[in-house]
Amino acid sequence: MSKAPVTKRGPAQGAAKTAAAPFAEIVMVCAKCAKRQGLGAKAVRGGLKRALKAGQRGRKVRVVETGCLGLCPKRSLTLATAGSLGEGRLLVLDPALAPEAMLDALLPGRETMT
Repeated sequence: MSKAPVTKRGPAQGAAKTAAAPFAEIVMVCAKCAKRQGLGAKAVRGGLKRALKAGQRGRKVRVVETGCLGLCPKRSLTLATAGSLGEGRLLVLDPALAPEAMLDALLPGRETMT
């Protein structure tokens, strides 16, 4: 049985294209953890986004819902940032924390700009 030849399309046969991201940081919210806490990932995501806008934290931050991040702590939320993943870490936060406190834990060193 013969196979048809495989042809590649795009630049430089397999080279990936790059583009500038419209955000400088990303925060990922585990939807499964949020659901287990009775919050919902959309509510957590919305609270973080409102806190970011109210705090005028400078560079744009993208807040996204993800599927299970694999940690599944009891009575906590699992979140991640690009920096935490670069260190091989996930962040486990108390769901009762205010969104501003969550942001301080997620993005340390990011001061509120006035």
